[in-house]
Amino acid sequence: MTKVGFVSLGCSKNLVDTEVMLRTLHDAGFELTPDEAEAEIIVINTCGFIESAKQEAIDNILDLSALKAEGKCKYIIATGCLVERYREEVMKELPEVDALIGVGSLSHIAEACEAVMRGEKYVSFDDKEKSKLGGERILTTEEHTAYLKVAEGCDNKCTYCAIPLIRGKMRSRSIEDIVNEAKDLEALGVKELNLIAQDTSRYGLDLYGEYSLAKLVRAICDNTSIPWIRLLYCYPDKITDELIEEMRTNDRLLKYMDIPIQHISDKVLLGMNRHGGSELIRSTVKKLRERVPGIVLRTTAMVGFPGETEEDFAELCEFLKEAKFEHFGAFTYSAEEGTVAATFEETADPQTKQDRYDILMQTQLTINEDIIEKQVGKTLTVLCDGFDTIADIYYGRTYADAPDVDGRVYFKSVKRVNPGDFVEVEIHEALDYDLVGQAVK
Repeated sequence: MTKVGFVSLGCSKNLVDTEVMLRTLHDAGFELTPDEAEAEIIVINTCGFIESAKQEAIDNILDLSALKAEGKCKYIIATGCLVERYREEVMKELPEVDALIGVGSLSHIAEACEAVMRGEKYVSFDDKEKSKLGGERILTTEEHTAYLKVAEGCDNKCTYCAIPLIRGKMRSRSIEDIVNEAKDLEALGVKELNLIAQDTSRYGLDLYGEYSLAKLVRAICDNTSIPWIRLLYCYPDKITDELIEEMRTNDRLLKYMDIPIQHISDKVLLGMNRHGGSELIRSTVKKLRERVPGIVLRTTAMVGFPGETEEDFAELCEFLKEAKFEHFGAFTYSAEEGTVAATFEETADPQTKQDRYDILMQTQLTINEDIIEKQVGKTLTVLCDGFDTIADIYYGRTYADAPDVDGRVYFKSVKRVNPGDFVEVEIHEALDYDLVGQAVK
């Protein structure tokens, strides 16, 4: 039986694609292995969102090529965003790759494996806007937590972003289809469901003529008993009063929302073609804070966008101090081929971008220290993710921490705790982004 290994890069949406391909190969009779050294075929699912992600993908392909040269693997199959976007360049510059599969052709992964085993080169780039949404998968996350992709593609047309070029127009899955997958995930033991899309808050507009995320959440709650449902990638201009009310009144919809703002300067937001200006962002944050007590907000911002002045950057820093986001990430602007912003004249050199990034992250660290220090002495509900054998301590997350991107709670327990258990933990110490405590039940 041929062994296949996987490398999955980029975001959680890419990870879901990887999980679908894993299931396809399993059902086709291939043996899956987490050890690249024993895999005959290695599939790399690439990211191509920004320059650093593209470089990471290329570096990983080169590393796999070295394995292939040493005879440790026989075939390399590349798929995902980088491949979709730069198909001809990848074919030309990386001849070690035996097969290329676009984001619309993921269902052909078994065919690709069979072809390369016959000594054939395989290339497939089906229409990404007609590919099947969803599909059975093998979870690669902890058994108690999973991502659920509710839509594919994006219609926002931000000037800096290549996602619409790579993934196409937004296509929502039906509520029935998503609920059925949620049921399947619950049957596997999932206790935390993280709803994702390029723009989750836009969910349903193409299918139902209205923003339908609140309706989707209610349908999941009506048909499953999954205790934690988390919303990621909700754009500020599409957060409806209905969704806010659902979060306020539904105990299973976590009081946590990821709302990427990208900037606060109206001039910069206009150049980015972000929908809604600084006043809308401020009012959305204020409304969420007022109507949903205890809500935790995550956001991201970009520095160095063409035209961003020191005054624009200072405004962003001041807003960060004012809004006090519990979680924050930043990235530096990179001109992406094919986007509108790539035609703009750059006004910040690489060092200036890096300096602004460092200042933002240091500002957030100071904000975060104050936020987590206030957790000391409290008893918090923690979803156990596992046990660190080296540190001899359990770790998990509260509702305030999304998997992979936010902090952790490390805790001791007299009683045995299993991954997926909910534990009450008394917090004794706050680190930079993490908490430390003792289980009390």
